[in-house]
Amino acid sequence: MTGQAAGAVWPSASPPPASPALTWSLRDVAELPTVRAQLRRHAGAAIPDPDLLDQLILALDEMASNALRHGGGEVRATVRMTDDAYLIEVSDQAATAPPTPAVGRDPSEGGLGLYLIAEMATEHGWYVEAGHKFVWALLPRS
Repeated sequence: MTGQAAGAVWPSASPPPASPALTWSLRDVAELPTVRAQLRRHAGAAIPDPDLLDQLILALDEMASNALRHGGGEVRATVRMTDDAYLIEVSDQAATAPPTPAVGRDPSEGGLGLYLIAEMATEHGWYVEAGHKFVWALLPRS
């Protein structure tokens, strides 16, 4: 993991259009095991590559846990599809706080999830709409 893809801050950009698939409203990190299991169950048949499925689940889990820990308010997580990628999008109510990867932190202290997601993703970004921050990443479907 180089950290080059994430940079100091994720870029401010809107995601590409995508078809709806799965959505969750979250209030606590204790809900994430259920979300991971639901995503594995629903996407498992469509994703024959177990490594790709694990990456999708990991990215959603990292993004949702960041929003729950740092974002405040209700968190909404979605997984949608474009022609060639899965779009993971998580919103929270911290509209003035961009996603900021940890800088200069010992990896054992955590905080490297945004770097990991940026390296797995073909594109990633964030934007604000109606008082909510949306953080998104595109993971290739093949």
